[in-house]
Amino acid sequence: MGAVRVVITSPLSGENVAAIAATDPRLDVVYPDELIPAPAYPSAHPLPTLDVPDAEQRWVELLESAEILFDFGPLAMADRLPAWPRLRWIQATSAGVGQLAKRAGLTQRRDIVVTTASGVHARPLAEFAVLAMLVFGKDVLRYQAEQRARVWRRHAGEEMTGKVAAVVGAGRIGREVARLLRALDVHVIGVVRTLRERAAADVNADEVAAIDDLDAILPRVDAVVLATPHTPDTEGLLDARRIALLPERAIVVNIARGDVVDETALADALAAGRLRGAALDVFTTEPPPDTSPFWDLPNVLVSPHSASTVADENDRIVEIFCENLRAYLAGRPLRNVLDPDLLY
Repeated sequence: MGAVRVVITSPLSGENVAAIAATDPRLDVVYPDELIPAPAYPSAHPLPTLDVPDAEQRWVELLESAEILFDFGPLAMADRLPAWPRLRWIQATSAGVGQLAKRAGLTQRRDIVVTTASGVHARPLAEFAVLAMLVFGKDVLRYQAEQRARVWRRHAGEEMTGKVAAVVGAGRIGREVARLLRALDVHVIGVVRTLRERAAADVNADEVAAIDDLDAILPRVDAVVLATPHTPDTEGLLDARRIALLPERAIVVNIARGDVVDETALADALAAGRLRGAALDVFTTEPPPDTSPFWDLPNVLVSPHSASTVADENDRIVEIFCENLRAYLAGRPLRNVLDPDLLY
């Protein structure tokens, strides 16, 4: 095997780039830092734009020469990725890249493998789900409002013990959410696409149920945590009808994708007091428009799609990438391969 060109297309530290290059002497690692935007915060993954002079031509040359990409390159050129004859593998920096891969046409070219960052974001997203239940159980939003109003009013909060949470999606994120919630004595129902022969323990839950049983589960819960991939099957999964099945005490936690929820129905339910609250890390349009009711609703916690991101995230992604590089060069199966049919 001759030199294998790896082109890095989103920001990494010098130490990360050096770690990739040191994986194997056969790697020709290119980091075109003058074309890559500076990260706005640690471990941000902004993809390149074409505003830099001659950027498009330079990216054409780089992408044509690449056998392996770290991230997808300029989004404006994503639909050209299937056309590059040398390209064999793209390592993504996110777990939820199925829709992007589909839009780019990568799911049609089966000789290009896409691997994800699955597992990297499980712990921080699970902690966000725990935070959400605590925020509403301990009335933190009320604390903040009354602090600003200089109001001192004692009240009774709640414990996590005995709460019921449905965690929809039993991938690494969902299983970690379930594990942390159960550590706080929450009764967890793990909701999976198909039961097959899975037991509750397989998804770190107290109960396991199929997505077809979701309607029967929702009236029981204090929280529904959406941790499922965005696929045609999960589009609008929590629709107006299912939102109406939730009890008034329930909260919605979305760490999946905005398209999994009917946002209009959710906002209406929250505004009318038919739901206790929502903690939303993802939205159909990001950022939400100024007219979005979520900005002003007093029972909504808005997170700017940041619940998954921690300062050392890139180090963890690069560890997966280096492990996969060694496997790729040795002809072994890669970790976290995106299923082009299931889109996760």
